[in-house]
Amino acid sequence: MTLGLLDGRPLPRTALDLRLAALRTGPRSTALPQPGSSEDRQLTRWVAQVLLTEALCETVAAERALAVSSPGPARLDQQAAVELGSITAAAYEGSAAVRAVYASVTADVEPSAADLAHYRSVTTRPPAVVWRLALPDGEFDADPDTLPAALAEALRAAAPGERVTAGPWTAALLSPHTVTDDHDPTPALKEAARRAAFVRWLDHERARRLTLVEGLEHPGDPAQPDNHHRH
Repeated sequence: MTLGLLDGRPLPRTALDLRLAALRTGPRSTALPQPGSSEDRQLTRWVAQVLLTEALCETVAAERALAVSSPGPARLDQQAAVELGSITAAAYEGSAAVRAVYASVTADVEPSAADLAHYRSVTTRPPAVVWRLALPDGEFDADPDTLPAALAEALRAAAPGERVTAGPWTAALLSPHTVTDDHDPTPALKEAARRAAFVRWLDHERARRLTLVEGLEHPGDPAQPDNHHRH
């Protein structure tokens, strides 16, 4: 019984059955689809593709003589998981070999100057004026446009530090200051570029080296030689 082929070598289905059993007895078992349903068959194929991705990266890690450490799981943030795709993200989180191959494949990836310029053009905000206010219960910074209109008008007319009252609000404007957006986008863009490069590389390697067996939804069915397709 075969899960799939890696470089033409059969991979046993045992790993798939064990992974599915662990899911169905795990803490999130109540969120899984009903056994035998179409959704359950989709889950089986999804888990199979995760396992094939892990097996591929284990082989690549051995070929590249990569140090595979930290056998425990990792956690991606939501943006990273979306950019990698659910199958690759699950493999990355669960397999130290996938993480080692990711680091090797993307080690030299850098965002382009055009990417950095575009990111800055759509995210950089103009300098903003912020007021340092003193209220009866303490001091805080506030955007003047977010204050009640009557209070903002009174503070503008008052001398610095002069306490004013407008309706139910009492405050003093201690000092205005300008806040600039000096966030460096390079680290975030580098990680996004690395994820995109890894997805491209992995898609190519999957198509070249992996074959997923049809009929995985039926445990115990032998794989038919003519029932394979590249994945």
